[in-house]
Amino acid sequence: MTGIGIEEEFLLVDPRTGVSCPRAEAVLERHRICGPLPEGAAVHRELRPTQIEAATGVCDTADELYEQLTAGRRTLAEAAAGEDCAIIAAGTPPRRSPERDYDTVDRFGKVDALYAGVVKAYEACGCHVHVGVPDRETAVAVVNHLGEWLPTLLALSGNSPFEGGRDTGYESWRMVEQSRFPGAGVAPYFVDAAAYEEQVGKLVDCGVLVDENQTFWLARPSARWPTVEVRAADTASTVDEAVLQGLLTRALVRTALTALDHGVEAAPLDPQIAAAAVWSAARHGLSGPAVDPVAGKPVPAGDRVAALLAHTRQALEDTGDAELVRILLGSLEREGTGAERQRRAAADGEIAVVRMLTEETVPHA
Repeated sequence: MTGIGIEEEFLLVDPRTGVSCPRAEAVLERHRICGPLPEGAAVHRELRPTQIEAATGVCDTADELYEQLTAGRRTLAEAAAGEDCAIIAAGTPPRRSPERDYDTVDRFGKVDALYAGVVKAYEACGCHVHVGVPDRETAVAVVNHLGEWLPTLLALSGNSPFEGGRDTGYESWRMVEQSRFPGAGVAPYFVDAAAYEEQVGKLVDCGVLVDENQTFWLARPSARWPTVEVRAADTASTVDEAVLQGLLTRALVRTALTALDHGVEAAPLDPQIAAAAVWSAARHGLSGPAVDPVAGKPVPAGDRVAALLAHTRQALEDTGDAELVRILLGSLEREGTGAERQRRAAADGEIAVVRMLTEETVPHA
């Protein structure tokens, strides 16, 4: 079985107003006394003190993912409540936060210094999926195979329709905010790991990345682990949606590994068409047109989801996840994406969105 790990970023908010709370350090300190997490799981600070991250350990099954994701969310929620705030899983804040100046240090301080206004009010949250691969050379080849499917993973995850209380018209405003960074989107095609490292080194030398561990591509070889890291998705409002991203991503990686075992390398994508596919997924999610990155033409979003399922069918069957993925996709189709659910809640006012997100983020016993 191929191992999966998921990193989830959350916003800390005042539960009465929905305004973000810069209390990450206090929540982390309180979390240390709130009880142990499952083996390998951890919590971390993020770029802004209004954000916090929970990471699972390496999971082999969907049941393990459910257990670790649920434990991470519950313990963080308990720690946040002790600091008079709540965690919500939204790609961008549903309510406007006050302008703040942060005295950041270490690597986050370097990020602030380099990107200036792009990150001054940046509170975007994503769901990052790690899937184990044999080595870095294989990781680069797998990333080449993943490119055409990243917009579909994004479309399934759209959960950031609001920016400072304003409806942006996008399913994923988080992706728009990410596009402001250099080299965002689908990674270029790389013939091997050496070519990947050379390109990253050039970007660092050009002064647009803080270091070799930082890129903004939606899939990349992990800088720390023997994994492929997929960063296409908005943070998932529910555990179900996070599990869906994990299982689909693993199936894509396993499918790519099988292709590579048979000597099949990915074909390079047209960079402009790939960018158009990402933009269309961010704008429309599952409700509007998508772009087929290989054919270079508009298609219904549902056709891309069906193509993804057909592409990964054998991998999902091999891991025993096919039926669960079908159920989770059916639920998403009935209930709508996180962005659609946020918009429905907004009919009762901004704070209703915060209440909905608070309830969906933390699973009940």
